[in-house]
Amino acid sequence: MNAKTTRRTATAAAALLAGGLLLTACGGSGGHGGHAAAPAAPTTSTASGQAYNAADVAFAQGMIPHHRQALEMAELAAGRASAAEVKQLAAAIRAAQDPEIATMSGWLTGWGQQVPQPGAAGAHAGHGGAGAAGMMTEAELASLKDATGAAFDTAFLKLMVAHHTGAVRMAEEERANGGYAPAKELAGAVISGQSAEIEQMNRLLKG
Repeated sequence: MNAKTTRRTATAAAALLAGGLLLTACGGSGGHGGHAAAPAAPTTSTASGQAYNAADVAFAQGMIPHHRQALEMAELAAGRASAAEVKQLAAAIRAAQDPEIATMSGWLTGWGQQVPQPGAAGAHAGHGGAGAAGMMTEAELASLKDATGAAFDTAFLKLMVAHHTGAVRMAEEERANGGYAPAKELAGAVISGQSAEIEQMNRLLKG
C-alpha cells in the first residue's frame, strides 16, 4: 500500500469515527429521533431516602379531614344507632381511621408540609359538600345529629356509603400518581377496607 492510499484510509476512518460520536451525542439521551426523554414527575426525598411527590402531599392533606369527618359520624352512631351492625361498623371505622390520621399527620410533619387543622375541609373535600370526595355538608351533618334509632341507621349508612366512595376515589388517585411507597400502601388498604364496608352497608340498607 503506498503513502497516498494510506492517507485516504486514515481520513475515511477519522470521518467514520466522528460520525459515530455525533450519533452518540444526539441519540444517547434515551429519546427517539434525537429528542431527550421527558423528565420524570418532581419528587423530594425524605431523610430516610424515600421519595414523595405532590400527589402524596395532596392525598394526606385531603384524607386527614375526610377521615376526621368519618370519625365524627362514627361517634354519633355510638349513642344514636339502633342496629347492632351499625354500631359495630362505626367501631370498626374508628379503629381503622384514627391511627391512619396519626400516620398521615406524621408524614406531613416529616415533609415540612402543613397538617390540616381540625375543621379544615382539605384539598379534596371542599368542593360541593358531599360531592366528589363524599364529604357531608353542614346541613347533612346537622340532620344526622337530629336523627335517632332506625332513621339514624338509614341516614348514617347512606351518608357513609357516599363518604367511603369518595375516599376510595382519593386513594385510587394516590395509587396512580403518588411516589411515596407507604402512602401508596395505605391507599391500597383504604381501597380494600372501605370497598368491603361499602358492600356491607349496601346489604344493611337493602335488609
